Amino acid sequence: MEAINFKKIMVATDGSPCSGLVAEKGIELARLSGGKVYAVYVVSTAYMAPINGDSFPLSVDPYWESIHEAWEKQGHEAVNSVKSLGEIKGINVEPVLLEGNPSEELIRYAEEGKMDIVVMGTLGKTGLNRLLLGSVAENLVRHSKVPVMVVRDKCDL
Repeated sequence: MEAINFKKIMVATDGSPCSGLVAEKGIELARLSGGKVYAVYVVSTAYMAPINGDSFPLSVDPYWESIHEAWEKQGHEAVNSVKSLGEIKGINVEPVLLEGNPSEELIRYAEEGKMDIVVMGTLGKTGLNRLLLGSVAENLVRHSKVPVMVVRDKCDL
């Protein structure tokens, strides 16, 4: 049997407290296979639906610039946290900040970057919460041509 060799490991992070275990698993895969980690955060530019039901891009919102800056700051903190963990473990981590629909951008980056695997987390949302919020992990598992490892962490938010 041929050994699995992960040289390009994409760790998708959302900056949440639960994403630490995801980073640890991705960095451990890199350590075991001599690979490099790409820590990826997507600044969402998704649409909002106001009370009257008409949807509009966030960029029309008068507070968009400050919201966008806060999300970018969170994204930099998230990928730099993975990078710091990698430095402690002696693993090369490249921080990557993208913009757009999180599922679409993660799939695009993984495929265009020829990643060997995507490592990401899930909160395991079900029922109404999952229906309303969607699931980036589920979209990647269903639509990515790159293998996806979903790390389930039982952490309290």
